[in-house]
Amino acid sequence: MWKIQKGYDSVSKSFRLPVELVDELDKLAYENNLSLNQLVIQCLNFALENLDKGENSEKSNNDK
Repeated sequence: MWKIQKGYDSVSKSFRLPVELVDELDKLAYENNLSLNQLVIQCLNFALENLDKGENSEKSNNDK
């Protein structure tokens, strides 16, 4: 599993997440000896790195 490097700048934000999602993330973090914060950062980085930036994504964003 990819590990988060320490020593990065950070900012504190609050997010409202579904209870079931938080429960699943908590379990996964515990099973992998990670903090919930480290796991969420990894998940968000993965999502951004694998985001489909194709034509359909641009149209969806413009419609909002």
